[in-house]
Amino acid sequence: MPTLFEYFGIIIKFFSNEHEPIHVHAYYNDAEIKVSFFIKDGKIYRTTYVLEHGNFPINKEKQLKKLISKHKDDIVKLWVDFFVLKKDITPIRITKI
Repeated sequence: MPTLFEYFGIIIKFFSNEHEPIHVHAYYNDAEIKVSFFIKDGKIYRTTYVLEHGNFPINKEKQLKKLISKHKDDIVKLWVDFFVLKKDITPIRITKI
């Protein structure tokens, strides 16, 4: 399960056997939010957030949404790199968004 980003306790990962739509799993303590990206004509036209389990604090959810908004194109590129091109992923520690 490659880690993509770490941001003040929020960890964003792919599972190693993922499926479409392109999505990531965001963790904070015992909580998980699944973030999916819907793409049409090469552009992300919708992003959804689904609480999978636990209690993701409101302030952390706001930070997550800001982080995703800023890095969504990077996430899609990392998805292609990892699942299509079979490249290794190096986690990125983000200190400000």
